[in-house]
Amino acid sequence: MLIKKAPDIPSSEITSQSLYLRRREFLQAAGLTASAAVTGLLVRNDSAEAAPALESLTITKKMVTTTEAQTPAKDVSSYNNFYEFGVDKEDPAANSGNFKPKPWSVAIEGECAKPGTLTLEDIVKPHPLEERVYRMRCVEAWSMVIPWVGFPLGDLLKRFQPTGNAKFVEFTTVMRPSEMPGQQRRFLPWPYKEGLRMDEAMHPLAILAVGLYGQTLPNPNGAPLRLVVPWKYGFKGIKSIVKIRFTPEQPINTWQQMASNEYGFYSNVNPSVDHPRWSQGSERRIGEFFKRKTLPFNGYGDQVASLYTGMNLQKYY
Repeated sequence: MLIKKAPDIPSSEITSQSLYLRRREFLQAAGLTASAAVTGLLVRNDSAEAAPALESLTITKKMVTTTEAQTPAKDVSSYNNFYEFGVDKEDPAANSGNFKPKPWSVAIEGECAKPGTLTLEDIVKPHPLEERVYRMRCVEAWSMVIPWVGFPLGDLLKRFQPTGNAKFVEFTTVMRPSEMPGQQRRFLPWPYKEGLRMDEAMHPLAILAVGLYGQTLPNPNGAPLRLVVPWKYGFKGIKSIVKIRFTPEQPINTWQQMASNEYGFYSNVNPSVDHPRWSQGSERRIGEFFKRKTLPFNGYGDQVASLYTGMNLQKYY
């Protein structure tokens, strides 16, 4: 077994300081033995049922925004962040078997003419599904290339007729502690929330994803409905959405609430603004040995930089 010494571990792969300081609470609440706590092992839900079978999706259009090699599907679903299932990268795959993405509904609230609650079918059916190959960049300085299946977020939002008071849109993740063991620990303020400015939400690159690699979303990746905003760090891609709210005020996203000195509202990929504990100037593409240079707006600057004309992107990070 290969054991890494501290100098060999990139700082970008170390659990965030705020989570580390509360890790003891997580371990104790999980009922781990003293030896497990010492070795840093997290509880696994060995009794979890098999995850729901994935279904093939009908794709009407494809958009390829990069010719870089796509990250293998097994890596996309086995190495990711979904703290509702645990704080380690492998936890979503290990602990999400009991999660039930069907039936599903989403509540639409706030500053709009047509609020209400829609089933997943009601939400998805009017929108032809597209496959979009996007670069994705995590704030922890690793990245992937993923073929998402979904539809433009703006097309959905228009259906609810947001009013002139709708300046932002807030998203909320489902709250199911019995199926999401991470929510049984209070290391984050549940339920998870994220937000976009309205013009960001209406941008054609922003999508709601219902699948990847031509199939429905696996549980570890945010089944059955998640946000994908490729020019922002990955934590903006809120998963398992159950509420969309139009609001006149900027919402407080979860990581901004948790550690505002490390995570801002906009969270655009900006290699010139370091995280307080590591550089954002380079990234490790999953499956590659050498690091690569990080691109402003994750390489989508030509399409989205105009959204932020005149803004101080060092201050509004």
